Amino acid sequence: MPTAAPLFELMRGQVVESIHHGHIAIVDSLGNLLAAYGDPYTVAFLRSSAKPFQALPFVEGGGVEHFNLTSTELALACASHEGSDEHVRAILSFQTKAGIHESQLQCGIHMPGDVNAFKRLLKQDAQPTPNRNNCSGKHTAMLAAARMRGLALDTYLAFDHPVQQDILATFAEMCRLKPEEVELGIDGCSAPNFAVPLYNTALAFACLCDPRDFPDERAQACQKVIAAMTGQPEMISGPDEFDCCLMKAGRGKIICKRGAEGFQALGVLPGSSEPGSPGIGIAFKVSDGDLGQRKLGLEPFSRVRPAVTLEILKQLNLLSETQAQELAEFGPVKPVTNHRGLVVGESRPVFRLASNP
Repeated sequence: MPTAAPLFELMRGQVVESIHHGHIAIVDSLGNLLAAYGDPYTVAFLRSSAKPFQALPFVEGGGVEHFNLTSTELALACASHEGSDEHVRAILSFQTKAGIHESQLQCGIHMPGDVNAFKRLLKQDAQPTPNRNNCSGKHTAMLAAARMRGLALDTYLAFDHPVQQDILATFAEMCRLKPEEVELGIDGCSAPNFAVPLYNTALAFACLCDPRDFPDERAQACQKVIAAMTGQPEMISGPDEFDCCLMKAGRGKIICKRGAEGFQALGVLPGSSEPGSPGIGIAFKVSDGDLGQRKLGLEPFSRVRPAVTLEILKQLNLLSETQAQELAEFGPVKPVTNHRGLVVGESRPVFRLASNP
């Protein structure tokens, strides 16, 4: 990875105590690099930011209509949900329609992000099941795609499985790359994952929001994914988490999808910056991974990515004052408090985007 530039710092008193570094790329759907910071061609894994594209060939192939899925169920295919009871109920509905059983999911298990579910499992000294995994919607959609086409279910995660080959081809097309130009790895949920330059991820998100150069079938599938994500943002993450809150504040014009290890991607619908403007994609990587934390009430949070995202949108003039106020709890500038609640410093973004004329 190229040498990263300072993105975000924490002050204690008048001293800089910590600095997070990274890279940013902002690209429109025509392929123009609008602005950048650090190296916009840094190669990074999308991790869960890839989920809208992993769902796209299933949608384009008629999966929503074939299984009569709701927008809630489709949103879960694109989600890093928090394993709440509401999320699990929707996953079970999706699985019932698709003829899939939880036991067929190969995503593994982890503790849910949802506070109530987390506490209940601790109290019961119980293990979570795969449907609590934040990737269970994605895996259900992959299995549903295999079932719809009469393909093997037990090998649905293999790199050479037709479902995974279609996902790779679709993702590469959205990035305007060849499949062989996409670096492959295995995600935390055991599904194939992709590493490409930040420029190409940003381009893919711009095209997802503005698929003007793609055939009608792809454009309609993109529109369904966007409508599900913006219409059901509480399915994409926890209802109080940043991805959900930004999409609510975005009023249907912004999609937001975090990924593990400090990855964040956004798409902005055409006409949002000015009348007739193309769609915009934003992708950035926090080099140290921006590892998740939990607040005193056990609510999960990330301290870097929400603030950096808001600062990017501020510098691009893509958020109104009203929207910025709705999201003020996430930054971009926030006080640092100690365990008594005393303000002892400040956290803030420290970058300035460089426009690309």
